[in-house]
Amino acid sequence: MTMNFFRGVMGGQPAGPQPTGAETIHKLCDRVASSTLLEDRRDAVRALKSLSKKYRLEVGTQAMDHLIHILQTDRSDSEILGYALDTLYNIICNDEEEEQDENAQKHEEDLGVLFTDKFLGDSESVTLLLTLLEEFDFHVRWPGVKLLTALLKNQCNQVQGVILVSPMGVSRLMDLLADSREVIRNDGLLLLQQLTKGNAAIQKIVAFENAFERLLDIITEEGSSDGGIVVEDCLLLLVNLLKNNSSNQNFFKEGSYIQRMKPWFEVGDDNSGWSAQKVTNLHLMLQLVRVMVSPVNSPGATSSCQKSMYQCGLLQQLCTILMATGVPADILTETINTVSEVIRGSQINQDYFASVNAPSNPPRPAIVVLLMSMVNERQPFVLRCAVLYCFQCFLYKNQKGQGEIVATLLPSTIDANSISAGQLLCGGLFSADSLSNWCAAVALAHALQDNLTQKEQLLRVQLATSLGKPPVSLLQQCTNILSQGSKVQTRVGLLMLLCTWISNCPIAVTHFLHNQENVPFLTGQISENLGEDERLVQGLCALLLGICIYYNDNSLENYTKEKLKQLIEKRIGKENFVEKLGFVTKHELYSRAAQKPQPVFPSPEQMLFDHEFTKLVKELEGVITKAVHKTSEEEKKEEEVKKTLEQHDSIVIQYKDLIRDQDTQIQELREQVSTLSLNSEQMQNQVTQQQSQIQQHKDQYNILKLKLGKDSQGLSSSQGEGAHVNGLHTEELGQLREEVEELRRQHTLQHTQLSDKDSLINTLRCGAAAAAQTAEGGAGGFDNTELLGEVESLRSRVQAQCAEINQLQTERLELIRRAEAVSSAPASSSESSADTVKVSELESRLAAQTTETERLKEECRGLREGHAGLEQQLASAQSTVAIEQTEKTKLQQEVQESKKEQDDLLMLLADQDQKILNLKQRLRDLGETIDEDEDDLDARDQFGEDDDDDEEEDEENND
Repeated sequence: MTMNFFRGVMGGQPAGPQPTGAETIHKLCDRVASSTLLEDRRDAVRALKSLSKKYRLEVGTQAMDHLIHILQTDRSDSEILGYALDTLYNIICNDEEEEQDENAQKHEEDLGVLFTDKFLGDSESVTLLLTLLEEFDFHVRWPGVKLLTALLKNQCNQVQGVILVSPMGVSRLMDLLADSREVIRNDGLLLLQQLTKGNAAIQKIVAFENAFERLLDIITEEGSSDGGIVVEDCLLLLVNLLKNNSSNQNFFKEGSYIQRMKPWFEVGDDNSGWSAQKVTNLHLMLQLVRVMVSPVNSPGATSSCQKSMYQCGLLQQLCTILMATGVPADILTETINTVSEVIRGSQINQDYFASVNAPSNPPRPAIVVLLMSMVNERQPFVLRCAVLYCFQCFLYKNQKGQGEIVATLLPSTIDANSISAGQLLCGGLFSADSLSNWCAAVALAHALQDNLTQKEQLLRVQLATSLGKPPVSLLQQCTNILSQGSKVQTRVGLLMLLCTWISNCPIAVTHFLHNQENVPFLTGQISENLGEDERLVQGLCALLLGICIYYNDNSLENYTKEKLKQLIEKRIGKENFVEKLGFVTKHELYSRAAQKPQPVFPSPEQMLFDHEFTKLVKELEGVITKAVHKTSEEEKKEEEVKKTLEQHDSIVIQYKDLIRDQDTQIQELREQVSTLSLNSEQMQNQVTQQQSQIQQHKDQYNILKLKLGKDSQGLSSSQGEGAHVNGLHTEELGQLREEVEELRRQHTLQHTQLSDKDSLINTLRCGAAAAAQTAEGGAGGFDNTELLGEVESLRSRVQAQCAEINQLQTERLELIRRAEAVSSAPASSSESSADTVKVSELESRLAAQTTETERLKEECRGLREGHAGLEQQLASAQSTVAIEQTEKTKLQQEVQESKKEQDDLLMLLADQDQKILNLKQRLRDLGETIDEDEDDLDARDQFGEDDDDDEEEDEENND
């Protein structure tokens, strides 16, 4: 039954009226909605798919809801899901057929948007589609990717919003890049291209899903610049992710992905036969480099990327392509533009570019070779524009490069055997090609941009016009050509050069006015009623004359500010002059040139304005208008007020310098006081330590005294027993010997204890010396009376000990005498002889003890001398502390005096500030514009100084 129905729908019946397409689609939709068998629904959806291209409107109108319902209910059957997704894609996608006319194409696009809106009526439809993309089945995933891409093409913002809020929505799409089936991966790239258009949030999510790593890997796998369209798709996606997205640009740089771009530009020596795809790929690679260093990026990010490109060798590789042969013209042009932005404003990159030489014989600098192309009228227009942009970027914020270019024009540096940049610029400036005139004039103007030194140096340039005639200055030659009535483009270029040259350079203004023909020529040009094409020239002439007024130092009597304004009023009229001046900014090409630095023009005839010159016009138009309308009295008053302000400013600056000096001195005094306080604390800690050490010495001395008393008692007992040696038996002699041995041990112990005492006293002496040194360093304010008393007590005790040692020596001598008496007695037996020998040994031991006692006496004498020296050092330390205390008092008095002086100065400053405010109010009343930022800055300085004074006063009170 199912097959009969399908044949009836598709094949038709031989008899009877044939059903229309709409009727057939209606029956199929009923079949999809009412059939309970999956096979019937699948056949009906397959039939709708086959009719969806021919009957797009009918299928989209009647079947879309049924197809979405199939996606929701028949998830288990991949075949019917594939048919449904293909059908939805056919009715939503706009087929781009070349044969269709514009109306048909517009109708197709309208249908696509209509059905996209219908599909997006329920946001769950997009969420459902994202879920289906997780299916690995090819017949589901591939049509799902194509359908989502078509939805993004038709309603990008709405679909992006749904995907952005969908959980893991972007992550699911990023998984497509890891699909092993290339067709899905490649269509996934197209999907991500549409998804990332103009949505910074999605761009960041895609970047942090490791997109850079995956895309660069794909580019490498596909052969880099030699790869196919897949490489192009990857590069387009990278451009989407990085363009105008500072976060992704920083992530790209920090991830060291710039270094991975270098191998892309390694071209061989044989550059013939480049395929169209390779040209496209390399063009996109160059665009990707430019995105990272675009002038519209933040200066810090651009500078960082420029530095990385130089360090990894990418700039060197680009310069190699620049000087290579056989490179296609459009790649060479884009490479020049890329190198321009890589070196723009980066001193190290500009220096490297200046050192690059072309592989010619003899070698020539790359700048010279490029300028030769710029002034050659046979070169393509876009290439000449690229060279001009490169030269402008080379000189941007590069005073060193500006000086080198101007130096090639000076008489002392001209080399007749070689072509220099200056010679090429002069040749282009005065050639018959108006485009070369304009490019050379603009290039030379960039060599003078914001560089007063080079403006003055260029006044020295002399040109030899013809044989037999004296040379004329470059400035005069420019005005001569201007007055000869050349093409508009040439005159505009020369006027831009002259305006840039003499602006903010009174010496150049004087040179220009010194030629008696220049001012009449300018006034004649401005006053005439010329055609539309000449209005721009009139406006630039008015600007040049206005610069001569504004930057005039009145050194020429015939062309002072006042006389020039009178001349304008008589011959032109002030209102007419201002109106002609306004022609410049009202020109349609002015706003286009002001948008971006790169000179991009549809045709050579529209190449009239330079980006940097538009900034100069914007800066000078208002001030010139004011300068022209001012009367002589107003100017005199303004000059007087300016002089008064300058005088007051100088006085204020002097006072500020004085206050800063005093602040510095006060800070130094505070640091000195802080250092002295710290030293005082250290001294107090050291005194505490010394007191504890003295207490330890006292305790040890008491112990030593007790031990010496016991030794004296033992020695007296031994002497009493020695008086009865004569006639005693052997046991008594042995006892005497043992007592003498005990006496020797006691003396040895005494010697050891005295040595310990000596080392302790030396430690005390070192501590006292350190205390004296610290006191000499500036500490003071503490009392050493207790320390001196303790030292005096220790000295008296040592003297008592010496007296006890003398007494011990006397007792020893008595013992020796008694021992001699024992040795002189006659020996009656062998035992007496043995005793005699023992007594002799005892005598020798006593002699050794006598020597030891003498040595101990000498050590005691040395200790007394050491104590005397320690006493002197402590006395000296005490006197030094008193002196430092006096100096501290003086310093505090000086701080108080400095504070009083500062308060007086602040009062004077307040008076001066009030006078300045009055004078500035007078200036405002006279109509003069006063910079509010300067007022705010002075106010902040004043308040900052008051706050500092309050803090100093608080610190003084704390001290």
